[in-house]
Amino acid sequence: MGSIVTGVAGFIGSHLAEALLDRGERVIGIDHFNSYYDPMLKYRNIANFIHHPLFELIEGDIQRVNWSTLLHGIEVIYHQAAQAGVRASWGEGFRTYTDRNINATQVILEAARDAQDLQRIVFASTSSVYGNAETLPTYETLPPEPVSPYGITKLAAERLCWLYHHNFGVPVTALRYFTVYGPRQRPDMAFHKFFKAVLQNQPIPIYGDGQQTRDFTYVTDAVAANLAAATTATAVGEVFNIGGGSRVGLMEILETMEAIVGQPIQRQYGDRALGDARHTAADVTKAKTLLAYNPQVSLPDGLTEQWRWIQALYAMQPNKFLQREVSIASGWH
Repeated sequence: MGSIVTGVAGFIGSHLAEALLDRGERVIGIDHFNSYYDPMLKYRNIANFIHHPLFELIEGDIQRVNWSTLLHGIEVIYHQAAQAGVRASWGEGFRTYTDRNINATQVILEAARDAQDLQRIVFASTSSVYGNAETLPTYETLPPEPVSPYGITKLAAERLCWLYHHNFGVPVTALRYFTVYGPRQRPDMAFHKFFKAVLQNQPIPIYGDGQQTRDFTYVTDAVAANLAAATTATAVGEVFNIGGGSRVGLMEILETMEAIVGQPIQRQYGDRALGDARHTAADVTKAKTLLAYNPQVSLPDGLTEQWRWIQALYAMQPNKFLQREVSIASGWH
């Protein structure tokens, strides 16, 4: 028996696969290694375990692999793969989001209908489905109101999960992540960009007035939520908020970062970004009750670990990564 992790070379997927392997489980990892950001960063993410005897890597599009063969002996699918990023989801890029977030999820769900060994699909959703929620902290039964095309596609994929669960008994659980951060974070995400700017002695971009707030989740806490969702019987058919336990403003975050890096951080203000929610905060009562979810890593500790990783990453490949400008910026998400 074993598990499949889609998006295995990505930020959360690579941490999740590593945790499963550390537990002695067999893992099949699937990743397309597309060019949304440098594929070399993705290969670096899996370097620690790519040769692990219990790990098998499949490089390819989710919609093109032979799922009927892959699912033999598979008990859990951790569906982490997605086209991420709020700001890039506008315009012509939306087609990529519908294909990789909606169509790819439907292919997995369809294959799961006939999978004899499958016990759970854990679907990675997002707090972006809530948009500018009227209630903070936000709980799962509030009506979703996405404010970005990205959020629309993730909500549509969620709805597909429930359709397949109710009509065919596919055992799905969905986790709505609230701004996950930590080592291996994508280069288009805020903390990665901020720390990279410090190394370059450049100002960090701030969209709008800087008063926005977020609920931040350290990556190992997100992994723990996945592992619990895969094995808790009462999680089937349920959606859970996965947050870090506190809502923090951007200015407070920058002060924390300045203390970590030991120098002032330059700011460069710009217009508010379309599709970015003003505030997010997760009510994690349900996850605590049913999954025994209890976030362990504080924001200062998590940022310290990410800063160490950023320093090591760009020290190793200064010319390849440090001078490359990120062309797609999705900010907090």
